[in-house]
Amino acid sequence: MNLCIDLQSQNSCHLVLVVEVSTSKTGKHGHAKCHFVAIDIFNGKKLEDIVPSSHNCDVPHVSRTDYQLIDISEDGFVSLLTENGNTKDDLKLPTDDTLLTQIKDGFAEGKDLVVSVMSAMGEEQICALKDIGPK
Repeated sequence: MNLCIDLQSQNSCHLVLVVEVSTSKTGKHGHAKCHFVAIDIFNGKKLEDIVPSSHNCDVPHVSRTDYQLIDISEDGFVSLLTENGNTKDDLKLPTDDTLLTQIKDGFAEGKDLVVSVMSAMGEEQICALKDIGPK
Protein backbone atom coordinates (compact mmCIF):
# COMPACT_ATOMS: atom_id res chain seq x y z
CA MET A 1 0.00 0.00 0.00
CA ASN A 2 1.44 3.40 -0.87
CA LEU A 3 -0.36 5.77 1.50
CA CYS A 4 1.26 8.27 3.83
CA ILE A 5 -0.77 9.33 6.85
CA ASP A 6 -0.20 11.30 10.04
CA LEU A 7 -0.35 8.44 12.55
CA GLN A 8 -1.08 9.36 16.16
CA SER A 9 1.09 7.00 18.17
CA GLN A 10 1.82 7.46 21.86
CA ASN A 11 0.48 11.05 21.71
CA SER A 12 2.89 12.18 19.01
CA CYS A 13 2.53 12.50 15.24
CA HIS A 14 4.56 10.45 12.80
CA LEU A 15 4.61 10.62 9.03
CA VAL A 16 4.32 7.00 7.99
CA LEU A 17 3.98 4.70 5.01
CA VAL A 18 1.08 2.34 5.67
CA VAL A 19 2.05 -1.29 5.03
CA GLU A 20 -1.01 -3.09 6.44
CA VAL A 21 -4.61 -2.27 7.37
CA SER A 22 -7.05 -4.71 8.95
CA THR A 23 -10.61 -4.01 10.03
CA SER A 24 -12.46 -5.69 12.87
CA LYS A 25 -16.20 -6.28 12.90
CA THR A 26 -18.54 -3.85 14.59
CA GLY A 27 -18.44 -4.47 18.34
CA LYS A 28 -20.92 -3.87 21.14
CA HIS A 29 -19.97 -0.18 21.27
CA GLY A 30 -20.99 0.37 17.65
CA HIS A 31 -17.74 1.04 15.81
CA ALA A 32 -15.56 -1.24 13.72
CA LYS A 33 -11.86 -0.65 14.36
CA CYS A 34 -9.04 -0.26 11.83
CA HIS A 35 -5.61 -1.56 12.79
CA PHE A 36 -2.82 0.30 10.95
CA VAL A 37 0.72 -1.03 10.69
CA ALA A 38 3.10 1.52 9.24
CA ILE A 39 6.75 2.51 8.86
CA ASP A 40 7.93 6.01 9.87
CA ILE A 41 9.37 7.51 6.66
CA PHE A 42 12.06 9.52 8.48
CA ASN A 43 13.49 6.92 10.86
CA GLY A 44 12.19 3.54 9.60
CA LYS A 45 10.55 2.51 12.89
CA LYS A 46 7.47 0.27 12.79
CA LEU A 47 4.38 1.86 14.33
CA GLU A 48 0.87 0.56 14.99
CA ASP A 49 -2.39 2.30 15.82
CA ILE A 50 -6.04 1.29 16.21
CA VAL A 51 -8.73 3.82 15.31
CA PRO A 52 -12.51 3.63 14.82
CA SER A 53 -13.35 3.09 11.15
CA SER A 54 -15.71 6.07 11.26
CA HIS A 55 -12.83 8.49 12.00
CA ASN A 56 -10.76 10.34 9.43
CA CYS A 57 -6.99 10.12 9.01
CA ASP A 58 -4.94 13.18 8.13
CA VAL A 59 -2.96 12.85 4.92
CA PRO A 60 -0.11 15.40 4.87
CA HIS A 61 1.54 16.82 1.79
CA VAL A 62 4.86 15.06 1.10
CA SER A 63 7.27 16.54 -1.42
CA ARG A 64 10.53 15.31 -2.87
CA THR A 65 13.15 17.70 -4.25
CA ASP A 66 16.51 17.01 -5.89
CA TYR A 67 19.58 19.10 -5.05
CA GLN A 68 23.16 18.88 -6.26
CA LEU A 69 25.63 18.14 -3.45
CA ILE A 70 28.29 20.83 -3.15
CA ASP A 71 30.06 20.08 0.12
CA ILE A 72 29.99 18.04 3.33
CA SER A 73 31.11 19.82 6.50
CA GLU A 74 32.99 18.19 9.38
CA ASP A 75 29.93 18.52 11.65
CA GLY A 76 27.79 16.41 9.28
CA PHE A 77 25.87 19.16 7.51
CA VAL A 78 25.67 19.23 3.71
CA SER A 79 25.72 22.18 1.35
CA LEU A 80 23.26 21.76 -1.50
CA LEU A 81 22.72 23.76 -4.68
CA THR A 82 19.09 24.76 -5.22
CA GLU A 83 17.40 25.11 -8.60
CA ASN A 84 17.67 28.91 -8.52
CA GLY A 85 21.44 28.87 -7.75
CA ASN A 86 21.30 29.49 -3.99
CA THR A 87 22.70 27.13 -1.38
CA LYS A 88 20.79 25.14 1.21
CA ASP A 89 22.93 24.46 4.27
CA ASP A 90 20.46 23.29 6.93
CA LEU A 91 20.36 19.51 6.32
CA LYS A 92 22.45 16.85 8.02
CA LEU A 93 23.73 13.69 6.42
CA PRO A 94 21.24 10.81 6.60
CA THR A 95 21.36 8.31 9.47
CA ASP A 96 20.92 5.31 7.15
CA ASP A 97 24.36 3.68 7.06
CA THR A 98 24.16 2.49 3.44
CA LEU A 99 23.07 5.87 2.08
CA LEU A 100 25.57 7.70 4.30
CA THR A 101 28.44 5.55 3.00
CA GLN A 102 27.37 6.03 -0.63
CA ILE A 103 27.25 9.82 -0.21
CA LYS A 104 30.61 10.08 1.59
CA ASP A 105 32.38 7.67 -0.78
CA GLY A 106 30.96 9.29 -3.91
CA PHE A 107 31.87 12.77 -2.68
CA ALA A 108 35.41 11.63 -1.75
CA GLU A 109 35.82 10.18 -5.26
CA GLY A 110 34.90 13.56 -6.77
CA LYS A 111 31.64 12.43 -8.37
CA ASP A 112 28.79 14.82 -9.14
CA LEU A 113 26.01 13.73 -6.80
CA VAL A 114 22.35 14.68 -6.61
CA VAL A 115 20.48 13.97 -3.38
CA SER A 116 16.71 13.64 -3.07
CA VAL A 117 15.21 15.36 -0.04
CA MET A 118 11.82 14.33 1.32
CA SER A 119 9.86 17.08 3.10
CA ALA A 120 6.71 16.78 5.20
CA MET A 121 5.24 18.23 8.38
CA GLY A 122 8.16 20.62 8.85
CA GLU A 123 10.80 17.88 8.59
CA GLU A 124 13.31 17.27 5.81
CA GLN A 125 15.68 14.39 5.25
CA ILE A 126 17.96 13.11 2.51
CA CYS A 127 16.37 9.89 1.28
CA ALA A 128 18.12 8.97 -1.99
CA LEU A 129 21.22 9.57 -4.07
CA LYS A 130 21.94 9.80 -7.80
CA ASP A 131 25.40 9.74 -9.36
CA ILE A 132 25.42 12.06 -12.37
CA GLY A 133 29.06 11.41 -13.27
CA PRO A 134 32.56 12.68 -12.48
CA LYS A 135 33.18 16.37 -11.82
